[in-house]
Amino acid sequence: DPSKVQDTDWAGMVSRTGVTHEHTLSAQGGTEKMQGSFSFGYLNNQGTQKGQEYERFNISTSVDLQAKPWFKMGGSINASYGVQNYGYSRTAQSSNSGPVDIYSAAKSIPRFAVPYDENGDLVLQPAGSTTNVYTVVDEWDKSTDERKTFRALGSLYAQVDFGKIWSPLEGLTYKIAFGPDFRQYRQGIFIDATSAVRMGSTNYVTRSEERHFSWTLDNMILYNRTFGKHNIGVTLLQSASKYNKENSSMHEEGIPLSSMLWNNMGYIDITQSRFKASMGSGLTENQLASYMARVNYSFNDRYLLTVSGRYDGSSVLAEGNKWAFFPSAALGWRMEQEEFMKDIKWINQLKLRLGYGVTGNSAVSPYGTLGVISSYWMPFSTGNYNILVTNEPYYTNGSNSMPNKSLGWEKTAQWNFGIDFSFLKGRIGGTLDIYKSRTTDLLMTMSIPTLSGYPTMMANVGETKNWGYDLTLNAILVETKDFMWSSNLNLAYQKDEIVELSNGKEDDINNAWFIGQSISVFYGTDNAGLWQESDAAEMAKFNENGHKFQAGMVRPVDQNGDYKIDNEDRIILGNRNPRYTLGWVNTFTWKGIELSVELYGRFKYMVDTGGQGQYGMYNQVEIDYWRPDNTGADYQKPIYSTAGGDAYSSLLGYKDANFLKLRNLSLGYNFDSNLCKKIGISNAKVYFQAKDLGMIYSSVDELDLDLGTSYYNRGFTIGLQLGF
Repeated sequence: DPSKVQDTDWAGMVSRTGVTHEHTLSAQGGTEKMQGSFSFGYLNNQGTQKGQEYERFNISTSVDLQAKPWFKMGGSINASYGVQNYGYSRTAQSSNSGPVDIYSAAKSIPRFAVPYDENGDLVLQPAGSTTNVYTVVDEWDKSTDERKTFRALGSLYAQVDFGKIWSPLEGLTYKIAFGPDFRQYRQGIFIDATSAVRMGSTNYVTRSEERHFSWTLDNMILYNRTFGKHNIGVTLLQSASKYNKENSSMHEEGIPLSSMLWNNMGYIDITQSRFKASMGSGLTENQLASYMARVNYSFNDRYLLTVSGRYDGSSVLAEGNKWAFFPSAALGWRMEQEEFMKDIKWINQLKLRLGYGVTGNSAVSPYGTLGVISSYWMPFSTGNYNILVTNEPYYTNGSNSMPNKSLGWEKTAQWNFGIDFSFLKGRIGGTLDIYKSRTTDLLMTMSIPTLSGYPTMMANVGETKNWGYDLTLNAILVETKDFMWSSNLNLAYQKDEIVELSNGKEDDINNAWFIGQSISVFYGTDNAGLWQESDAAEMAKFNENGHKFQAGMVRPVDQNGDYKIDNEDRIILGNRNPRYTLGWVNTFTWKGIELSVELYGRFKYMVDTGGQGQYGMYNQVEIDYWRPDNTGADYQKPIYSTAGGDAYSSLLGYKDANFLKLRNLSLGYNFDSNLCKKIGISNAKVYFQAKDLGMIYSSVDELDLDLGTSYYNRGFTIGLQLGF
């Protein structure tokens, strides 16, 4: 009798309607020689999952001072302080495959389980020991993950115009710019022994801190001068940047008072192994130096030429390979200014662009080329001693890579052809860019013989190519005295291809990298739907080789026809990255009312939903599954199991992905300016916004393909803007 089975909404227990309020007060003003601005903001966000909160204060100020006709300086500072209670933390989980948040943990508890027994006492394992899932009741009081962040960014500059000091130097200026960035971060985690993460073990506490400081200093000499129909611009740049990070952490288990959280970690005796106390600290630094020269030339403001070259040096690369040169050049032609187009009145702009350039990438570990030494405490008969090794598999799960003394820059050379256009007095306009690039000396981790003492090494190996286009269209579709409909469309296409890998033209199956294919693909066993009773003879041939196929189970494809499903049957199933990306915003205005609708979509790619387990005891979305009276179903039949079910159920999870989503809808009203003046303000606007309203079309029902999750937050905002 299903009516006697209780249906517990575990997800409803841990979720709520999140409320956010944000306030900003800003002012700006100045004189002919000095302008300044100041703003202060406050944000308070109550998360949709219990235990999640976020509060932020931010302040910004800027000033620009024309001290002399030839000297100008200024700067801006932006600072923020935020406190985030992340709530449920999986930091101390014994497995990396557990729920990532409290909502996911609640969804993993079968709905037929009850939170309290007949005496009203809390049931720690609502579905029994078989599912091994702990209750999430009051989990927000048992798991705390608090993160505090202070960040301050600055942008300071000074500029000297030599032409206003001595007229023969007209057009020559010098500018110095300095940009510091400071961030202080502290994370404290406490997880009670009765939490869903610890599941009756000892409590867990950790505290970690990070201090980041980076800066960039630019020295620029600029020259711009017009000689008749010729205009010349020259930029010389010397740039330096540095990044510094200090971090420390400590953790322990079994503290006597949960109220101490992470604020009294020296209370326990760290020499006793039962507390599992540990600590660590680190320092990371890297630097980048650059020199750049750029020349801009135009003739009659019609024919344009830009040539530049950069010489960059990165501290993270190997000696002798730290520096590299990156050239670029571009041509432009403003066709609408040609005499033969003067009579074409409906064309307002038609500009052709052609460019070529080389860029570099040095995103590797700062000390990967030096050789990393790890230290461990090893027990000997006379006590514990510190040892220094490259790799020690018996004492750690991690491993160090072999240093590469010849590691250099990864380089990407790209051609670009573009068109900028505007027609019908600006009613229709946009840009089209077509590009083709080739990346060489890819920074990749390659496997090496373990006899060397290392399993891997970072190296410059491989080559990829890429091509695509970006199209932007802007149009005023309807315009009358009181009404206007404007539309902005962005469409992008991208296709990448692997040309060469670490072993030349040989595929790297372990990493699913294949010559001639995209760099990110799904590689595995394909499926041919479900086995049916009529396939009994074919199933028997597989079952003779150890399989246990039955009617209603998933039918994997035997690519080589040997009646065995193994690694030899794997193929490329699809591309992980979308080929097409679309963004489309339509804005409608009528008198003071403004309505904006934003659509977003991605097309022609594949996602892995994981399939449907159909184990017969866990939570399950409602699906069309196989039964003797429903043989044309989408999914396999249920198999009661605590560990496996249908071994090939995941094959049905690979699905072609295409979606178009209503991402944002905004409705606002601008009050009449005459009315605003009467009440002493310059302007006023009230608005309503709705975010993530849902899918217009999706090829996969069980996922939000935009976010990649089976659930998401839908947000609504009401706001008021006042100007004085």
